[in-house]
Amino acid sequence: MVKHAGLIYLAGQVATSPHGQSVAEQTRDILAKVEQLLAANGSAKSKVLSAVIWLADMGDYDEMNEVWDDWTSPGQAPARACVGAQLAGPDYAVEIMITAAI
Repeated sequence: MVKHAGLIYLAGQVATSPHGQSVAEQTRDILAKVEQLLAANGSAKSKVLSAVIWLADMGDYDEMNEVWDDWTSPGQAPARACVGAQLAGPDYAVEIMITAAI
């Protein structure tokens, strides 16, 4: 994480224990970590400006997106990109990078 000029840049976050977790479980785990990191640094999910989401399989988009939509603040969804990519290991299905205001 980097803080600069009133912004927080979170590096890509992955699930803590991804083995055997569904895409939805990994996404919830990641977003909980994001919330904790933001809160610890004077921000909140309502201040998220942008997100980049990587999926190991784009076929998992709907499952991830349902969790994402439930997590975002109503009327305050950030700019977002979602792309398919080979992630750090075979158990990782989702990675999320966030930029937020402080």
